[in-house]
Order: sequence, then C-alpha cells, then structure tokens
Amino acid sequence: MATQSTTNRNRQQCLLEELRSCGDEMSGQQLHRRLENGPSAMGLATVYRNLRHLQHKGLVRCRHLPSGEALYAPVENDCHHLTCVDCGSTRTLTHCPINGSIMSNTEQSDFKLLFHTLEFFGICSNCQQNRNQVSSGFKK
Repeated sequence: MATQSTTNRNRQQCLLEELRSCGDEMSGQQLHRRLENGPSAMGLATVYRNLRHLQHKGLVRCRHLPSGEALYAPVENDCHHLTCVDCGSTRTLTHCPINGSIMSNTEQSDFKLLFHTLEFFGICSNCQQNRNQVSSGFKK
C-alpha cells in the first residue's frame, strides 16, 4: 500500500508533467479537467494543494490575472506577459528583457535564484480603440 507521502509525490509529479506537456500556463481548474477522466484523477482541492506544494519546492510558479484567476507553469518556462487591465487579454513577450542582467556576481553567489516573473499592465489596442470611440461620442 502506498504511503501518503508517496501518493502526494505521485500527484505532484503528475501535475508537473501535465504542466510541462501543455507548454503554456494553466489554471488549477484546467488541470483538474484534463486529469479528471484519466488514471491520475484527483479532486480540485487536491490539485490546488499539490500546486501549492510544488510552488514551495520551487518547481512551479504562479501568476495572477487582473480577474484574480491564478495560472501555473513550471519554473523552467521563462515566460513574461503584457496584460490588458480592461479586458484581461494577455500577450506573451517573445524574450525576457532582463534575463541574466538583474543580479551582480556577488548577489548570485549569495542567493540561488529559482525563477523570476515580469509582467506589464496596460491597455491593449482593441480597448484603446473602444475607449476612443466612447470618448469621441461624449464630445459632441
């Protein structure tokens, strides 16, 4: 019979593999839906609990959208975003603008960096256009 720690490790490994295979960020609910009909099915609370453990181990990072939704990804996915504060749409940056340039050699020797996050918040072109149309309607 499997011990509780073995079961948790298996669940965490399953979640990590699913995140790695997807190639993008996923919410806990998306992960739960992808796993619910397979051999690695687990409850939604179990998914979130094990994602939290993976975060504490430094294997998974979490990003919160303006809507409050949390998205998870393996830390090796160095991915940064432009997020619209009006509609919540997100665009991925093609490269990391600070990769390797943020810490001095002294800081790097005293601190093991696991991952970093970088997000820019603003207004996408569609929402800018909508705002312009609304504001021009009030100027009459």
